[in-house]
Amino acid sequence: MGDFGSILPMILLFAVMYLFLIRPQMKKQKKEKTFAKELKKGDKVVTKSGLHGKVLDLNADGTCIIESGAGKLKFETSAISMDMSAKMNEPKTPLITKEK
Repeated sequence: MGDFGSILPMILLFAVMYLFLIRPQMKKQKKEKTFAKELKKGDKVVTKSGLHGKVLDLNADGTCIIESGAGKLKFETSAISMDMSAKMNEPKTPLITKEK
């Protein structure tokens, strides 16, 4: 019985680490994979390094060609930021002005 009491905190520690660290990271990686698979020509994207552009071509080897102000550049699809691209593509809401 004494051995179980000393192992229990370690089991609880691993359970907490899984719930708060590992599981959310796995969910985020899964979302980013589906985002990369759903990319198509003409999508406006932002890379993780901050380059803004439009997808011109998607290659089977996991790369894509992005047109930006600097010209046409070849990037890995994993280098495209899901979060920043979603913010860039969300519809812009007009500012609401108060009527007098």
